[in-house]
Amino acid sequence: MKRLLAAAALLSAAIAAPAHAQLEEGAEAPVFSADGYLAGQPFSFDMADALSEGPVVLYFFPAAFTPGCNLEASLFAEAADDFAEAGATLIGATAGNTDRLSEFSEKHCASKFPVAAVSDEVIAAYDVALAQREGWSNRTSYVIAPDGAVAMSYTDSAPNDHVTKTLDAVTAISAD
Repeated sequence: MKRLLAAAALLSAAIAAPAHAQLEEGAEAPVFSADGYLAGQPFSFDMADALSEGPVVLYFFPAAFTPGCNLEASLFAEAADDFAEAGATLIGATAGNTDRLSEFSEKHCASKFPVAAVSDEVIAAYDVALAQREGWSNRTSYVIAPDGAVAMSYTDSAPNDHVTKTLDAVTAISAD
C-alpha cells in the first residue's frame, strides 16, 4: 500500500509540474552516442551520424514500462512511418528501467524505432532531469535540425501532444 501511495504521489507531482521546454529553440543540441534497442536487438545511436541524414526527433521519457511512457511510445510507433517519410530519425531516450529496454522496444515501440539508455551526462546536457526521481528524465521532446540547432522543444508530463508537435516541426523543416 505504501508503494502505491508513493507512486500516486510521484505521478501527482509530475502532473502538477509546470510544462516548459528545457533547451530553447536555436540552441545547439548536445551531440552524444548511446546504446539501446531496436526491435529487441542491440542498437547504437550516434547523434552526429543521425543529423548527417536529416532532422532528429529525440524524445526523452521517464522510464520504460510506466503508463505514460507506454502510451507515448505507442503513439510514436503509430506515427513512425510519417516521421520516416518526412526524412526524420526518431529515437526515444531514457535513464529509467533501462534493463527492460529490449522488451520495451518490441512491445511498446512496436519495433518501429529505437530506444536508448542515456547517461546522467546526457540528461544534464539536455536539462531534462526529473526533479521527483533522481536519475530519470522528464518528458521532453526535441526536433533537431540537420545543422544541430534545436528547432522545437516541448516539455509536458502528459504524453498525448508530443507526437503531433514534433511531427509538425519536422514537416516545417522538410518544407524549407
